[in-house]
Amino acid sequence: MAVTQGILQWTLISECPVPNDVNELLVEGEVAIAAYKTFRDSAIFTNKRLIVRDAQGLTGKKVEIYSLPYSSIYMWSTENAGSLFDVNAEVELWTKAGHIKVNLKKGIDIRKFDKLIAEAIL
Repeated sequence: MAVTQGILQWTLISECPVPNDVNELLVEGEVAIAAYKTFRDSAIFTNKRLIVRDAQGLTGKKVEIYSLPYSSIYMWSTENAGSLFDVNAEVELWTKAGHIKVNLKKGIDIRKFDKLIAEAIL
């Protein structure tokens, strides 16, 4: 079992169309359901897993892909944004690989996000 060092953390900025090239990452029977823009790339929810593409380096040609099968998630929590000074919603995932935190910028529907996870896991 892989163990992450500390907390793995991503920030999702806004919902976006599913990237055209994501199909090359999908296995038979897997379908992309929703996508979110990150700072340099995207996070894609499928019916089987969460895929996060992370462009690296100055040119962004080096790309690291994280694949989190829903079957590896033990528990999750969601927290909606609070007041004027607390504009980000948060999702925390406890997985076989460790603890993952996802920050959702203002405008992302936290309850839709929560439902995506619930429908995939339960």
